Amino acid sequence: MKMHNLFLLAFTACLFTSCNPGDAGGDTEMEIRVDSTYFAMNPMDIVFDTSEMKMIGKALGEYIASYREYREIHIPNSIMPALRFDPLPQGFTVPPPTGKMNWPIPENTEKPSSPAELAFMSIPELAALLRSGQVTSVELTTFFLDRLKEHDPDLHCVISYTEQYAVQQALKMDLELAGGRDRGILHGIPYGIKDLFAFPDYRTTWGAAAYREQQLDVKAGVIEQLEDAGAVLVAKLTLGALAMGDVWFADTTRNPWNPEQGSSGSSAGSSAATAAGLVPFAIGTETYGSIVSPATRCGVTGLRPTYGRVTRAGAMALSWSMDKVGPICRSAEDCAIVFDAIRGADPNDPTLIEAGFSYREQDLSKLRIGYFKDAFNEDYPFQKQDRQSLEVLRKLGADLVPVDLEVELPVDAMTNILLAEAAAAFDELTRSNRDTLLVRQGEYAWPALFRAARFMPAVEYIQANRLRTMLIEKYNNLLSDFDVIVTPSFGGTQLPATNMTGHPVVVVPNGEIEGGSRTSISFLGNLFDEATILALAKAYQDATNFDEARPPLFVSE
Repeated sequence: MKMHNLFLLAFTACLFTSCNPGDAGGDTEMEIRVDSTYFAMNPMDIVFDTSEMKMIGKALGEYIASYREYREIHIPNSIMPALRFDPLPQGFTVPPPTGKMNWPIPENTEKPSSPAELAFMSIPELAALLRSGQVTSVELTTFFLDRLKEHDPDLHCVISYTEQYAVQQALKMDLELAGGRDRGILHGIPYGIKDLFAFPDYRTTWGAAAYREQQLDVKAGVIEQLEDAGAVLVAKLTLGALAMGDVWFADTTRNPWNPEQGSSGSSAGSSAATAAGLVPFAIGTETYGSIVSPATRCGVTGLRPTYGRVTRAGAMALSWSMDKVGPICRSAEDCAIVFDAIRGADPNDPTLIEAGFSYREQDLSKLRIGYFKDAFNEDYPFQKQDRQSLEVLRKLGADLVPVDLEVELPVDAMTNILLAEAAAAFDELTRSNRDTLLVRQGEYAWPALFRAARFMPAVEYIQANRLRTMLIEKYNNLLSDFDVIVTPSFGGTQLPATNMTGHPVVVVPNGEIEGGSRTSISFLGNLFDEATILALAKAYQDATNFDEARPPLFVSE
């Protein structure tokens, strides 16, 4: 039981660094003064017990260091805060909207005799089998449900099977196809989705024990988009609790290449299930690496679209100004197909920005391609694989131009924006003390971070957003000279920076490291130009075979 008295606050306050970033100096730790300022920053109806306060001490000191870093930058009065986030730089023209693409479906595709080969077929190949009558949607749906049930005990990647819905939807798709109605290339194709998207009659747990029985009578916008395209939802897949990591309320989602290792997160189940051939594709989300990181470890291809491209209606909000929805597939071409289906208007998501998408193959010699040279020169585990990827691109005709990544802004410190918004999104969870139900507890787990974020002054949140406006302009200036910039997936500050600016990126496998984990390279694009980075990714994958690698444990008959 929590102690509701001010003496506890006074005692624990002296453990931490100063709450006044403006006048304390030096590099040594400073004591918090237990005065009216401190208590004003801590609402009287929120009192943490001793162990909870101890966990947030280090984070508080780091927050204060971040505030000081903000003050090193002059912010002209003309810089507006990005309160309702708009990724568009000044003078930016959004590409005009276009209709959905007519994706070609190959002919003369034969159904493989091996179930494992069927499991790893591409979306166009599966679409061809459906149209030739070699397989039905019901058969495909049952096949993938069976694979999920067989292998989930090893991967822990499923939270809920949507079996009853899936079989009914698959039967409907079969009847439509037989009757002459074809919804497009995804017609009858099964898929999985990260369990932070609401779906009536099924749990939406957000991966967290505090919500493990939660049912929301809402159908997420992205599920509606895929349903309209004819796709069949077979399972709600795991995510790290409240979209962090791979630890959820029942277990840790595993890496198909090394089940002794977690799959990373937070789109943990979406990446693991796709990599293992348990679904043809899946839907994930990213706020700060939640597609890039698990796609890297599991050796799949992930697209983080431009902010505002894909509806978030019916999705759990972690950061209203940073959350993005994207496909996780085994190839860039499959990502392009799925992205085309899920992009576009949704009246239930006012942040959406209508823009065109015209995917086509590209001659790399005609593209303006840069690369973050300093990031490639850093000492990091994937350096060998990444440098080899640059050589592949050069052999394909790319003229790679070195680009300076330095933007002279405190990018890492500015990610306090995410912490403040996440703490607001889960305010009730913190105040109710149900945050203790989350599996992960500690200095850098959500419960402690949410509590610590309550001490963040609103002024500092706004200042960070004003710097964000400057960051948007800097990255627009940086990218506007190029069609694509090639970057190590975790190099420099580009990952947090582009998650704050809203720029799109596609991450593709490019090798492996000791222990079985895969490695990746990332292609960064201009706002709303997913088509070009996906085309470059496809050219890279056509010239290599990393996207065709299969985890050995999941290809046996």
